[in-house]
Amino acid sequence: MTLDLNPPSPVSPAVDFDADGKQHGALRLPWSRDDSAWGAIHIPICVVRNGDGPTALFFGGNHGDEYEGPIALYDLARLLKPEDITGRVIIVPALNYPAFRAAKRTSPIDGGNMNRIFPGRPDGGITEKIADFVTRGLLPLADVVLDIHSGGKTLDFVPFAAAHFLADKEQQARCMAAAEAFGAPFAVRMREIDAAGMLDTSAEALGKTFVTTELAGGGTATPETAAIARHGVRNLLKHAGILDGVPERQETRWLTMEEAGTFAASPADGLVDYALALGDEVRRGEPVARIIPHGSTGAAPVTVTAPGDGLLIGRHFPGLVQTGDCVAVVGSLDD
Repeated sequence: MTLDLNPPSPVSPAVDFDADGKQHGALRLPWSRDDSAWGAIHIPICVVRNGDGPTALFFGGNHGDEYEGPIALYDLARLLKPEDITGRVIIVPALNYPAFRAAKRTSPIDGGNMNRIFPGRPDGGITEKIADFVTRGLLPLADVVLDIHSGGKTLDFVPFAAAHFLADKEQQARCMAAAEAFGAPFAVRMREIDAAGMLDTSAEALGKTFVTTELAGGGTATPETAAIARHGVRNLLKHAGILDGVPERQETRWLTMEEAGTFAASPADGLVDYALALGDEVRRGEPVARIIPHGSTGAAPVTVTAPGDGLLIGRHFPGLVQTGDCVAVVGSLDD
């Protein structure tokens, strides 16, 4: 299958999306640079297809310092067999491959934050070109889209899958059901602080069933969080009817994240001293952390309080914070 994009994309896929069987290839993007005038970036991609049926499109490494997605998706690409599925699975384990190789949130080439640059541009920077190919080349092929995130080097979360509040309530219900089927310990009904430029928004605008995640963080993965991701991708394939069986999951607790009552930012630079652990219950106005000024031994700490009632589901990971950094994320418990 040749993608007929107008205007053309500089990204060329070395796979046939319509061919049955299993293909390991790459998305090739020319990149002229000092050490290779006619060089290219090769973003790994796998396509597994067995006849007609739904298409699942799975991404990891949208941010390069988040590892549960790449772990689960490199495994899935290696192990999934065409005879096990009905339909098609497109797997991109490390979407922002330059950032992934550099262990950075953003691209070391152009500083691009992949998840803030959609829908991209075919004549833009490297990151914009990748986003454009995803928007115009890959998303239209999909029925179900999964973008696996975790907190990276600067955030930590209780492990959750999430879907967004949408104007189309039928689409919202599909997304919520898929998020629950993923099978993380928590599922979140979410409204982003700013959804502009996100892969999420581009997929949802095309009417796709979209699921995202936050699976812990700290710039590493644990056996527990990697297992959640591995189980989750297979659960979602079962939920979509692509893989036989029913999702295998533990009980999922539902939470809601909306801007009001969800996020608490640091009012000052300093050393962060948390009063609560992830998953602890908290009431609005209760202390979550102290920000200890480090420029003077006599300065009093500043208290950060909970913006709402619920559970502490996200926190800043490094020990030092700057003014405006997100210190706490509170998700309200659904009764």
